Amino acid sequence: MTRPAPHQPAADEPGAPTSGLPAAPAAPHSLRAESLTLAYDGRTVIDGLDLELPDGRITAIVGPNASGKSTLLRGLARLMTPASGRVTLDGRDVRSYGAREFARRVAVLPQQPVAPDGVVVSELVSRGRHPHRGWFGGRSSDDDRIVAEALAATGTADLAGRAVSELSGGQRQRVWIAMVLAQRADIVLLDEPTSFLDASHQLELLDLLTESNRELGTTVVMVLHELNLAARYADHLVVVDGGRIRAAGEPARVMTAETVEAAFGLECLVTTDPVAGSPLVVPIGRYHRGER
Repeated sequence: MTRPAPHQPAADEPGAPTSGLPAAPAAPHSLRAESLTLAYDGRTVIDGLDLELPDGRITAIVGPNASGKSTLLRGLARLMTPASGRVTLDGRDVRSYGAREFARRVAVLPQQPVAPDGVVVSELVSRGRHPHRGWFGGRSSDDDRIVAEALAATGTADLAGRAVSELSGGQRQRVWIAMVLAQRADIVLLDEPTSFLDASHQLELLDLLTESNRELGTTVVMVLHELNLAARYADHLVVVDGGRIRAAGEPARVMTAETVEAAFGLECLVTTDPVAGSPLVVPIGRYHRGER
């Protein structure tokens, strides 16, 4: 059964994007991990993992704390050097790409990005255009238009002149997302992009990433903490546990009570989300176990 697309607000609804994301369709790319092992200080976190990310789809990586999901994303983003194995983009080791060449293809938002001291919002978002500029770094009218569109789409245009350091956590997160959108990469890797956002802004952000995927063909890969949001928005779900992949595939096949209990130690029921038709995890807990 085809899952309904997540709700997109109408133009006059609260939270609706004020601008679309017009651009050329994303080019097809193949991003994969091959026998990938990643370690910190000699401690193996990801252990001989193989993973191919579906092109032009939304992949959510989930797993318990300390399972290795954020480390895996860092490896895919070439923020870590593998202890063994490799990550390839279009058949080439990601480390063989120059920084600008890689950034034109892959945009990365780590879990706790740090803005330069004193930078204002418009400056930070415009940094997403750096990989596309010539050697002399001149800013074109196209760059200005794309930055304005990214600010409008994330609802941050009114913050353009504010220092990033003055913003709330939720505002800051939306500004970072605007920078990623301005980069216009074909693949976007995001680590916990809904951090610091309230429920309304979480949905708004995930709707925006879905819009980019559906309209532009952007491949979106994101680590998410909330299982039900992951199941609702992902086309492809990867459950990481103990540095290995416990399950991967369509959410309806992967998000089962057995998988959730095995990976998270969480007794639950899995039913159907009445809005999206995706799997819905209902935790049981000790107090209510006897009431079923």
